[in-house]
Amino acid sequence: MRVSKIGEFGLIKRIKESIRTDSSVIHGIGDDCAVLPFDAKRYLLYTCDMLVEGVDFKTSEDFCLVGRKALAVSLSDIASCGGLARYCLVSLGIPRGINVKSIDQIYEGMTALTNRYGVNIVGGDISRVEGKIVIDVSVLGFVEKECLVLRNGACIGDIIFVTGKLGGSILSKHLTFKPRIKEARFLVKNFRINSMIDISDGLTQDLHHILEESKVGAVIYKELIPLNKTALSFNEAISSGEDFELLFTLPSREANRLALRKNKIFTSIGQITNKSPGLSLIKKDGCEERIKPAGFRHF
Repeated sequence: MRVSKIGEFGLIKRIKESIRTDSSVIHGIGDDCAVLPFDAKRYLLYTCDMLVEGVDFKTSEDFCLVGRKALAVSLSDIASCGGLARYCLVSLGIPRGINVKSIDQIYEGMTALTNRYGVNIVGGDISRVEGKIVIDVSVLGFVEKECLVLRNGACIGDIIFVTGKLGGSILSKHLTFKPRIKEARFLVKNFRINSMIDISDGLTQDLHHILEESKVGAVIYKELIPLNKTALSFNEAISSGEDFELLFTLPSREANRLALRKNKIFTSIGQITNKSPGLSLIKKDGCEERIKPAGFRHF
């Protein structure tokens, strides 16, 4: 059986079912970060992301921005669990003929973020590859135990929110997006957030992860979903990915408190229902349409 037959998420499920962890692991495969013990007040968050030439970036793009993205995607994972990033390892697979200046630029882009978010690059690895550049970043962070948020906590009646605007990111901000660490910390410090994920593969696909892990359903409202000016269409905006915005749920009373802040960065787009895991879209005319999760998949 080929990987293309079971797909990316089928492969992840297969790996998850084959892996056994001991009692020291708080949460392993299946979320934005692994959650590990650290001290009496905090958990350790551990995540990694790989960028591959031709899939996640092009060599015609600015290598400073490519390096920035390589770190930013992992910072976004830390944010989605409510934490703060602290240390990272950077591994590079590079062709023999690559210009040293390109490597300098990759690290220059990363350094712009390490300085801003208080992250230390503490090591990594370098290997020769044939053809395509590969950048792999692992990040360690911390989160207070009471602030940890995962995908599996969505409750019936929760209101669904997103940060920012969606769509068209591959044309505009996939190399320059802002990891929502500040926004995530504001949320977990001031509100009861039940579930959260970052939108890396598309709104409907990433919302489906929350629904599946939480064993609930949801409705979202077409007219409420905030679209980027660069969005090619509504369908593109909810399925294209590379937005790296936060998608989260919280109880209705907490949602009302958040709405009173009148912070334009947070937009309510729907509600968690008591239906079996699944997603429906309410159109402007009130008609309800059952939709399948769609978004970027490697296989």
